[in-house]
Amino acid sequence: MAARAALRRRFWATLPARLRLLRAATLLLAIAVAGLLTVAGLAANGTWDSVSERDAPRTTSAADLNLALNDMDAQAANILLSSGDAGKGRLQTPYDKAVGFYGEARREIGHDLRTLAGAAQGERSGEKTVENLTDDFAEYQELIGRALENDGHTGGKPAALADYRKATDLLQDKLLPESRTLVSANDRAFDAEYTAARSTLSAQLAATAVLGVPLLAALGVLQWYLVRRFHRILNPPLLAATACALFAVILGAQMLTSSSGDLRGARRDAFDSVVALSRARAIAYDANADESRYLLDPQRREQYAQSFLAKSQKLYGIRGATFGTYDAGLATSWRAYRSDHHDLRFTGEFRRELDNITFPGERAAAEKTVETYAVYQRDDRRIRALLAAGKEREAVEFCMDWKPGTSNAHFGAWMAALDKVTDINRAHFTSSVRDGRGVVSGLLSWAGTLLLAAMAFTALGLRPLLAEFR
Repeated sequence: MAARAALRRRFWATLPARLRLLRAATLLLAIAVAGLLTVAGLAANGTWDSVSERDAPRTTSAADLNLALNDMDAQAANILLSSGDAGKGRLQTPYDKAVGFYGEARREIGHDLRTLAGAAQGERSGEKTVENLTDDFAEYQELIGRALENDGHTGGKPAALADYRKATDLLQDKLLPESRTLVSANDRAFDAEYTAARSTLSAQLAATAVLGVPLLAALGVLQWYLVRRFHRILNPPLLAATACALFAVILGAQMLTSSSGDLRGARRDAFDSVVALSRARAIAYDANADESRYLLDPQRREQYAQSFLAKSQKLYGIRGATFGTYDAGLATSWRAYRSDHHDLRFTGEFRRELDNITFPGERAAAEKTVETYAVYQRDDRRIRALLAAGKEREAVEFCMDWKPGTSNAHFGAWMAALDKVTDINRAHFTSSVRDGRGVVSGLLSWAGTLLLAAMAFTALGLRPLLAEFR
């Protein structure tokens, strides 16, 4: 009891003691709020660094690798299909374009593997997947190289085709599953970090309120106490301190809520669509390769036909569709969607994007993608009809030519439309990251300055009063 009485006399019994205690509480609370916001700002900047420099790049690199692998195999098939017999009867323009695209895809794969190897350092499962991809890709290149070498010899097409079959089987059985696993794993890691970061921001917002309310209450008590004891209506420095603290807490809360909103915009609104569209593009290239494989390899035509249909279903899924019913089903379900955007008659990667429309111009670009896809699908039926009619040369020329109205020209238009949708989402992802960084740096600086001012005004407001008791 004696100790308690002594503490009371020292910290509360006298007027100077009460003023000093209230001043200390106010300053400590202001310091706590400043420290919390500083930690939150540094964590938010760290999240943006991770998102923009690690999480997004390694996910897109894995998606780019998946696409480049499909493209490289497609171009290898196109080279074999258009080369003729050791150059005799070659379709020169398709051949030259296929050789150029093949080289570009091979260089892109090398770049993506290096990027992914660097990003996977320290993560054993990721390192192992990249190692497997690198080893399998080396074997794949050897098989394709042998196929192209055999194709350069007169009468070498059967041997070239045998090597190509081994290569494309390796691609389908190992390389593509491994690359898709990498896309999914990296995307899940990004999503986990996003979820954790948003949860942390919510907790920090609650903590800001928990500390900010007592800070403002302490300043209010000081004002009330001075009015009561000294019969002064207002203490201008304390009033300024209260205003500064209030604005600092508001700006801190705005920094946290804006960061959470920008993070959601970057991940859910933009990057989810980037991933879906990247998958769609990779599937599109693989489906396009199936057309070339279908024409190149008579023994596997049924296999490649069913593979093409399965990939079409992944892009724009229609329940129970066959080659004979797919086009009509696409037209019917698309008309229904245009009348009611909630109509659920089709599924797939295009559906996923259409259900995540967020930005100006995105819906029109996404719908254009589906419409150009429908044109490409009709071209596929024409290729198969020409082949069934015994017009193999015409089927190959229509499939591989780049003149207006041919299948490759329509495929290019489809990819251009798909790229436009992707670019819209990539641009908004970039702007969300930029805005998120700007909000943190701008509002944190202002909040910190205001809290320092609040502490200074508090000390200034009480200084002359405490000086009277010395």
